[in-house]
Amino acid sequence: MKAAWTIFKREVHSFFVSPMAYVLLTCWLLFCGVVFWILAEYYAGQPMGGGAQDSPLTAFFGGTTLFYLPMLVFVPLVTMRLIAEERNRGTLEVLMTAPVSEVSVIVGKYFAALLFWVAMWVPTLLYVWLTSRYGDVDMGAIGTGYLGIFGIGVYYLAIGVLMSAVSPNQIVSAILTFVALAGLFVVGLGQYVFGDEYRELFAYLSIWGHMEAFSRGVVDTRYLTFDVSVAVVTLSLATGALQARRVEG
Repeated sequence: MKAAWTIFKREVHSFFVSPMAYVLLTCWLLFCGVVFWILAEYYAGQPMGGGAQDSPLTAFFGGTTLFYLPMLVFVPLVTMRLIAEERNRGTLEVLMTAPVSEVSVIVGKYFAALLFWVAMWVPTLLYVWLTSRYGDVDMGAIGTGYLGIFGIGVYYLAIGVLMSAVSPNQIVSAILTFVALAGLFVVGLGQYVFGDEYRELFAYLSIWGHMEAFSRGVVDTRYLTFDVSVAVVTLSLATGALQARRVEG
């Protein structure tokens, strides 16, 4: 996997030297900061006596739609350039003629995006520190909350990589990724619409159910299995898309 490591380093460098990446990070952190400030103001006005499970952090990690909706926008922006940009610039053909496998290309680019995803969330540890200074914080629940966020990134970014692999340019890639993620989000809401017969199935597919469990400190391996399974399938499809392009070329 030496080739994958080389591509990974190249993509990480591309992420962190690109002005667009810093614009994206700045917008993300500004949005998160505003959301946390709103939640902190709300809880500051509530009667005293709540525990660690009743705090701005609990609401921040999946307690409101403000947690989920931005992901539908920011994930496509992170992944849209990974392969579609190479195709748009004409450098994908050069990459495909190099002695690297399609698996190495997909794996290297995917893990670079996953590292960027982690970098997006690291600054939010400041909110944990601030909350711990003025109230009780369940560090176990915080840890599982971040694990849940990482799991979401694992399969959301994999879907973005697939859409980037099949798209002719970055705009199409972003739109397709947004539509796919929005579709999954809407399907997950079925747990609140359908009866008991189907509720468990839709809860399993729901990002809401995913974060409800992890934000309470519960590590539900079913959700982690789902995250990894979707990632493996979509990355395999992305690899197949590159292989088909090599054959066509």
